[in-house]
Amino acid sequence: MGHAGAVTSRGTTTRRSASRPPRSWPRTVTGLFAGGLVALALALVVAWFVAGKIGSPGPGPGTMTWHGAAAVLAVLAQVQADRRRGPAGVLAMAAVVVITTVVLAVQWLA
Repeated sequence: MGHAGAVTSRGTTTRRSASRPPRSWPRTVTGLFAGGLVALALALVVAWFVAGKIGSPGPGPGTMTWHGAAAVLAVLAQVQADRRRGPAGVLAMAAVVVITTVVLAVQWLA
């Protein structure tokens, strides 16, 4: 017996990982949110470095800490969202949305 998989137009089979659920648009959106927080944290590191070079105040340590912690937490939640189905996956996706919303509301809209 062979392995289970989808048959392609060439008659070959492709393996599909049984451990990961298929990607859905909500998981894609929350993945973009988590990636955006990482990019924002890295941009703040660059801004801090450049500000130090030109003698400008730049982002403070509180801002750097909040953004770094939020990026790590969002990525960890997204990993769980990608690995789990059902309520656990939905809860992990909701965590990414909440983390992103809190960071943007507290750090950027305040």
